[in-house]
Amino acid sequence: MPVNESFAGRSYPPTAPYQVGRAKIAEFAEAVGAVDPVHTDVDAARARGYVDVIAPPTFAVLVAQQADRQLITDPEAGIDFTRVVHGEQRFTHHHPLVAGDEITATLTVDTVRVVGGHAMVTTRSELRTEAGEPRCTAVSTLVIRGED
Repeated sequence: MPVNESFAGRSYPPTAPYQVGRAKIAEFAEAVGAVDPVHTDVDAARARGYVDVIAPPTFAVLVAQQADRQLITDPEAGIDFTRVVHGEQRFTHHHPLVAGDEITATLTVDTVRVVGGHAMVTTRSELRTEAGEPRCTAVSTLVIRGED
């Protein structure tokens, strides 16, 4: 089944809240080599004006990919995950993700286009606190390889 091009413009409901925790931030920072103490030391983060440690910028992908999962597992979308290649990821940060935040993501499929037999799907996830405060806009492009 080919990718359903009519999904362009479709939005999904917000994800369940993701609890941003100090340990998760520290683990992610270590994994990506982010050595700034604002990611692991509460006092260092507070000295820079944050209420707690802040996540490295790419930490937002953890929440955004939960939103992307809604599209990928939607049987009507026609996406064969075994054929997916991650093409691009961009973040626009409105405020750092801070330990203690509970973040939801609302996914919108911005474009679906077929190029040379392959589908390119661009999604946008709006990450917000449960109070509705914007934290990050994550834009992802997936390439779904066509059938041989």
